[in-house]
Amino acid sequence: MEQDLKTKIDQACRTAEEFTKLYYESLDKRRYLISRLYLDTATLIWNGNGIEGKDNIQKFWTDLPPSDHSVFTLDAQPITGPEMADQLTFLVKVGGQVKYDDKISKSFSQCFLIAAMGDKWKITPETLIGRPANEQFY
Repeated sequence: MEQDLKTKIDQACRTAEEFTKLYYESLDKRRYLISRLYLDTATLIWNGNGIEGKDNIQKFWTDLPPSDHSVFTLDAQPITGPEMADQLTFLVKVGGQVKYDDKISKSFSQCFLIAAMGDKWKITPETLIGRPANEQFY
């Protein structure tokens, strides 16, 4: 493996650990600040339903009951190629359990594409799968 790719993979792993810790702490304890982690034009896909724009995503999250996330798996990969030469971007995949309103824990899977914007990381698109379509999630 070429050294540059190994360096990017190591950076992706470190960044993903830091970002997911910040993200889920914000989601569980400071939801009113969650929009700061999204680009203005970000899209959230929740069980197949799209929410566009960071303000709409903020409203979506704040309308949900209180949550408690536990992350069990985390994977991160750098997005490479000539079209990404000037943009540091990572694909982050997370799996775990979430509990809403102290109800029974449910498994979730979440996938982020995060991009470096100056000295901060922002979510571009994201997909969250938390339940079968015929089951109440919270």
